[in-house]
Amino acid sequence: MHTLPTIRKIFQGVATRHEMYRMFNRHHGDPAWTAGDVAHLFAGEWFEIAEVEHEIMFEILPPLFMRSDMFVLREFMTGSVTGVFFALVIDGRRRWFHGYCDLSNRGSPERMKAAIIERESRPVCAMTRDERLEHIWSSTHDNYRGYAGERWPQAMRGRRTVLVYAGQRGTILKLLDDLTETEIAAKLLVQLRHPPEALEA
Repeated sequence: MHTLPTIRKIFQGVATRHEMYRMFNRHHGDPAWTAGDVAHLFAGEWFEIAEVEHEIMFEILPPLFMRSDMFVLREFMTGSVTGVFFALVIDGRRRWFHGYCDLSNRGSPERMKAAIIERESRPVCAMTRDERLEHIWSSTHDNYRGYAGERWPQAMRGRRTVLVYAGQRGTILKLLDDLTETEIAAKLLVQLRHPPEALEA
């Protein structure tokens, strides 16, 4: 029996071609990558792209299969996980997305499509904490992010780290999951800094 992956948005806004290719490799360096066990890292991730990137990816290789609003890449990222590209009408406007689906989970592209439509029908700035952390990871240059190594306590090793400015302490490495709301806000564009609860107040 397969465990369904969490479907999650990993970048806010429309990714440029450069950003798209960076996100294809956003887990490079993860200890699981070296071990060859990366399916759980990718399956369920999605982000928005422009129409031109959608069309370029369609022309690279014949798709494994296609429907009116999606096509699936023939080349697999790992195991049964591959890229799926969507062309969806949301609130009357056509938009384009890429996601990673585990095809061993029957119906995973349809579940991702439904999740994208549901998420993108909400206010843009109403990002969850997890979405803001994923956006920070996706948009941070490789030189300023990494994974906790031998200098970290055993329980923290392998977890994602980012450089943050800590006032008089200067720039320090910190676990991504441990960023404070102030540190998160400092790493986001102004229009993305407000958590959902602030918008609801």
